[in-house]
Amino acid sequence: MPADLRHSWTDIRDRIHGAILNGTYRPGDKLPRDEDIAQQMGCARSTVQRAMRDLSDAGIVERKRKGGTQVRADPLTRATLDIPITRREVEQRGSVYGYQLLHREIAVAPLSVGARFARRDPSRMLHVEALHLADQRPYILEDRWVCTDTVPEILSVDLSRQSANEWLVHNKPYSRCDLRFYAIEADARIARQLDAAPGAALLVMERTTWIEDAPITTVRAVTRPGYQLFTRS
Repeated sequence: MPADLRHSWTDIRDRIHGAILNGTYRPGDKLPRDEDIAQQMGCARSTVQRAMRDLSDAGIVERKRKGGTQVRADPLTRATLDIPITRREVEQRGSVYGYQLLHREIAVAPLSVGARFARRDPSRMLHVEALHLADQRPYILEDRWVCTDTVPEILSVDLSRQSANEWLVHNKPYSRCDLRFYAIEADARIARQLDAAPGAALLVMERTTWIEDAPITTVRAVTRPGYQLFTRS
C-alpha cells in the first residue's frame, strides 16, 4: 500500500498542529517545506498542502507565495465548524432519524443562487428540497442547489433513499466554504413544514461550498424552533 494512503489530510493537520501546541514550532517559526514534511510523514505533498490550507484557514499558520509557511506570531482564535451529516447529528442526540425527499428537479437557478456562486449567467442545476426528522418530528428543512457541472455524478444518486447532505459530505470534499447564520420568521409554508407556529423565530444556516474555483452546492437549512448548534475551537 502506498504510504500516502495511510494518512488522511486531517491526520497530517493534527500532527502539525500538535507540534505547534507542544512548542516544537513556536509563534513566528518557519515550518519545513511541504515536500520535506511529506517525506518525513510518509504522505503525498498534496496531503500536506490540504492540511496546511486548513491550518491557515483556522488562523494557526500563515502561508506566503514563495515565502513558505510559518506559525502565526499572533494566532487567530476561531471556532471551527465541519459540515455535519444531519443523520449523525440527530442520532448523537439520542433520537431516531428520518428523511423525506420533498422535491427534485433540474431547473434554472434563481439570481440569488447564482450570486452565491458568483455567476452572472443563468445556469441549470439540480434543485432539491428535503425534510430531516428527529423522532418523527421535523428537524431541518433543506433547500439545496447542486452545480451538476462540478458534481454530475449526483444525478445518478437516489436522493429518496440518501440525503444530498450525506452523499456530498462523503463524496465531494470542498476546499472553501462560505457560511452565514441568520434568523427568520416562519411564513405559512415553512411553519407547516416544520410544524411551527406562523411567525416563530427560526435559525437559518446557509452554506456554499467550492472545490478550488468550481462551485459544488449551496444550501439553505431552516431549523426547527429551539434548535441549538454547538461548535468547539
